[in-house]
Amino acid sequence: MAARYAAVDVHYPATGADAAMVVAADAAFASIVDEFTAHLPDVPPYQPGAFFLRELPALRAVFARAGAVDLVVVDGYVDLDPDGRPGLGAHLHREVGVPVVGVAKTAFHSATHAIAVRRGGTRPLYVTAAGLALDDAAAMVAAMAGPHRLPDALRRVDKLARARPSP
Repeated sequence: MAARYAAVDVHYPATGADAAMVVAADAAFASIVDEFTAHLPDVPPYQPGAFFLRELPALRAVFARAGAVDLVVVDGYVDLDPDGRPGLGAHLHREVGVPVVGVAKTAFHSATHAIAVRRGGTRPLYVTAAGLALDDAAAMVAAMAGPHRLPDALRRVDKLARARPSP
């Protein structure tokens, strides 16, 4: 069976949550082979320090439609500090059991272990990972398709997550 690499994102319209996933057959996401979306009408409220409680149900819904993947790229951090305080990506890694690469757009003060990757400009992305060596994850993000700071797969999955009109 061919490898399946996924990028995921969640958007919060006025009510509920919309999750999206793009799937590629290569780690560079050079060619998207499938796209999935899922809507949850109700989600838990935001809780500082427990963002994953809000995000995971929506991601579970999109994974239920997409099936198994071999690696997931998530918009955000895998772990929040060098001691391994779990972020969304760590919780997702525990849930799906495959490597998870976190790509954050802003620096988080305690994430001193994140590797800064510069693509398409001077502002870096901050890469963390679970189930994959951090250097390998950073090299993968640097090589992902697209000329912009944010890889095309993450731009596409963000657009998909925001595409459903609010009720």
